[in-house]
Amino acid sequence: MLSKNQIGVLYGIASVACFAMMDACVKWLDQFPVGEVLFARFFFGLIPILMLVPKNELTNFYKTSRPKLHAFRAVSGTLAIIALFIALREIPLADVVSLTFGGPIFVTLGSIFFLSEKVGMRRWSAVIIGFIGMLMIIKPAYEELNIFYIFPIIFCIFFACVALSIRSLSKTEPNYRIALYFSLLSMIVGLVTFPFGWVMPNKFELFLLIFTGIIGSVANILLTVSLRIAEASLVTPTKYLNLVFAILLGYFIWGEVPKIFTLIGAGLIIFSSIIIFIR
Repeated sequence: MLSKNQIGVLYGIASVACFAMMDACVKWLDQFPVGEVLFARFFFGLIPILMLVPKNELTNFYKTSRPKLHAFRAVSGTLAIIALFIALREIPLADVVSLTFGGPIFVTLGSIFFLSEKVGMRRWSAVIIGFIGMLMIIKPAYEELNIFYIFPIIFCIFFACVALSIRSLSKTEPNYRIALYFSLLSMIVGLVTFPFGWVMPNKFELFLLIFTGIIGSVANILLTVSLRIAEASLVTPTKYLNLVFAILLGYFIWGEVPKIFTLIGAGLIIFSSIIIFIR
């Protein structure tokens, strides 16, 4: 009989696997405009979210007393996901995933400047170590003049905005409502790009677009469940398995071999994030 912590960790691992599959699908669908993939991700992603709405709230599940903070979270999340989708198309999968591990670094900085939280020397040291790791990963950007390495950094910045807003929203709002407004805005932004030339998918590509939306939302749901069941200190480290999945998928599908600087930089970022988490 598994304990709650063990079950929670398994949910966390399943969540990471789902996120890895979503990332791979987005990269595979690089012949489609970003707006079209964005629309598919959140249109079909609404299915799992709406299934979470309690029956007694079907008539008012969308009502909120905090529209401004929902708007901030939705805009930040939409900009973050757009940056991520662009990065997945243009740079190696392992590099993208490694750089996105830097999210907690920017959350720490945001909590200092916007929430006036006090940060000791250990967390400041972790931030510096994390930035060194990120600089090592984006080293090819300087050598190859690859501007797309800036997009995972943009993702991390807006991820920090999302994390800080959810920290406040989660005190009064259910998870499905927080995800709902973010999904609706992202879907609308994607739909607006329709006149600029969407591509008609074949049956397999349509399957991937639908799968991307559903698996992305399932990943978020699994992560939420895992954090409710198990201690956060046990679940959080499972996200670093995403790098393993990214390396395997990148190698076997696109023939991408991670550079030594990517692996060292990822190690520094992971080390930095763990210090920040256990502070």
